Amino acid sequence: MSASQTSPATPVPADDEPTLLVKIFGKDRPGITAGLFDTLAAYAVDVVDIEQVVTRGRITLCALVTAPEGGGNAEGELRATVHSWAESMRLQAEIISGLGDNRPRGTGRSHVTVLGHPLTAESTAAIAARITGTGGNIDRIFRLAKYPVTAVEFAVSGVETEPLRTALALEAAVRGVDVAVVAAGLQRRAQRLIVMDVDSTLIQDEVIELFAAHAGCEAEVAEVTARAMRGELDFEESLHARVALLAGLDESVVDKVRAEVRLTPGARTLIRTLKRLGYQVGVVSGGFTQVTDDLQERLGLDFASANTLEIVDGRLTGRVTGEIVDRAGKARLLRRFAAEAGVPLAQTVAIGDGANDLDMLNAAGLGVAFNAKPVVRQAAHTAVNVPFLDTVLYLLGVTREEVEAARTHE
Repeated sequence: MSASQTSPATPVPADDEPTLLVKIFGKDRPGITAGLFDTLAAYAVDVVDIEQVVTRGRITLCALVTAPEGGGNAEGELRATVHSWAESMRLQAEIISGLGDNRPRGTGRSHVTVLGHPLTAESTAAIAARITGTGGNIDRIFRLAKYPVTAVEFAVSGVETEPLRTALALEAAVRGVDVAVVAAGLQRRAQRLIVMDVDSTLIQDEVIELFAAHAGCEAEVAEVTARAMRGELDFEESLHARVALLAGLDESVVDKVRAEVRLTPGARTLIRTLKRLGYQVGVVSGGFTQVTDDLQERLGLDFASANTLEIVDGRLTGRVTGEIVDRAGKARLLRRFAAEAGVPLAQTVAIGDGANDLDMLNAAGLGVAFNAKPVVRQAAHTAVNVPFLDTVLYLLGVTREEVEAARTHE
């Protein structure tokens, strides 16, 4: 047989070729899928498409097959046989005649991840309506996780990613849910680089405030920090002003602060899962290497960069040394880490909460505002507003089952 005569490996019926959609419903039990196709095999049909969903022990199994040879009589026999088999299994069957394969998916394909705590019917309806309103079509929906949040993913076609992201960000803000929109394609599962802010992202604390508590100037430092994070003050100026208040502290305070640092819930799970998936993980911080170096060692991070507190003769001088890690510096470090990791910027994910994270969030392929200030939530690609850092995994298409598997196989 010549190459031009070779049959395709997967049957693709012509648009005018008769096909049958066989739908099975009922209580799930082992052997249903095998039983249906054993029944169909007697009629020598080809399988064009299959989809199966099990929800709370109830199965919906759909098989699109070519019509049997022999015309109406053969089709009538197939229908009778399938219904008889289904009845014997205490299932319901529906068979719909048609022509050809599924209609082609529209151009422009995206994954829309919705996080709710809880996810209400009202918010789900609103998100679905907004997708339709942009000209998109929902091709498939499945659940990624049921705890610590409910996470579902919509496969959407027919609309480009950016306008869909813009439309759904507005709806998410109104409905109080978190929505992430990323372009579909092989790159979603490719190796990635994840870079996080540290203070109030990877950890629950503001490190400089921990130092300030030991210096007796916590209130003064906290006020300057809050103004800087809201974008009201230049970060470098605020950094120097705050660090100056620490002058004279004994260097033994460093170990005390390291012991006081509290990881954000889900931080270990996030990093463990990413590492098992082959991702590289880094942190950039407007805080201090005296803490980030310790975190890098404890958590097995690939990259870490921060400011360095100057220590002379066993005491903090009230100054920092080296290159300042500010808003622009964080974006610069993201690019540097990506180059060292051999990962294109489009394959990077940045996570942060403050105004000094904005350049980094915008430079990354996906910027995630984590429990962020309003100005950051509005500017980032997506926002997560639940206190669990590992929920970021769902935005990458990782399921809760995969997270648990990573934990089990440590």
